[in-house]
Amino acid sequence: MAKAVKPPPCVLTIAGSDSGGGAGIQADARTIQALGGYALTAITAVTAQDGRGIAAWEPVAPRLLAAQLTAALAGFPVAAIKTGLLPGAAAIRAIAGVLRRHPRLPLVVDPVLGSTSGTRFLLPADLRELRRRLLPLATLVTPNRPEAEALCGRRLRTDADVAAAGRELAAEWNCAVLIKGGHAAGRRCRDCLAVPGGRVRWYEGPRVATRNTHGTGCVLSAAIALELARGRQTGPAVARARAFLGRALRGNRRIRWGGGAGPAFPG
Repeated sequence: MAKAVKPPPCVLTIAGSDSGGGAGIQADARTIQALGGYALTAITAVTAQDGRGIAAWEPVAPRLLAAQLTAALAGFPVAAIKTGLLPGAAAIRAIAGVLRRHPRLPLVVDPVLGSTSGTRFLLPADLRELRRRLLPLATLVTPNRPEAEALCGRRLRTDADVAAAGRELAAEWNCAVLIKGGHAAGRRCRDCLAVPGGRVRWYEGPRVATRNTHGTGCVLSAAIALELARGRQTGPAVARARAFLGRALRGNRRIRWGGGAGPAFPG
């Protein structure tokens, strides 16, 4: 009798569908599978978008969203979970209700408050639910600079501001917080990882000159989740994921995809 073969690391991504394929579920699944994992998906919303912005979007009913999570977690050896676009408080409550039953699984929360083009997904009341119900379950939260400002309630102008905010948020939710530096000015991109207890580590690399940046946060958080699923600690997982994203941006930078921003990782 043939010996059973162990499956690749399974990562469940909980995010919106991007009809342009550059972000959301599509970017997450490509990233996870490019790194040797198996992607399971729970779709939170359906969007009509391209590299120029979002033309329309509709949330998935919370009951159906919870059913997707329950089915994936029951049927597969999920080793890590990540979240992206969450369309409001009802979706957050549905997700948290399921994930509370799986407290040992690493959870990466990419707090997508809105799109770069200006579409808002989480209003202040929704953000309060995110803070109260989902972020305390997280292993790692990955806000960009504007999202970190919304979460801590103040402007972050300097590296010292970013480090202080990271320490504050890590202490509030007892998890690691990676404040991404892609929105900051400068020729180098600096990300700040804060962990409970007050320790801070900076990751730095040259900024890639490219228009193809759609979905960078999705690619990074999905890659981190895959590395956590392999059993790596948060710091090494972040370092490997940043290296993967850098390679993707450099390899894709000369492709012209049409109007607006092209995908950060076309696969």
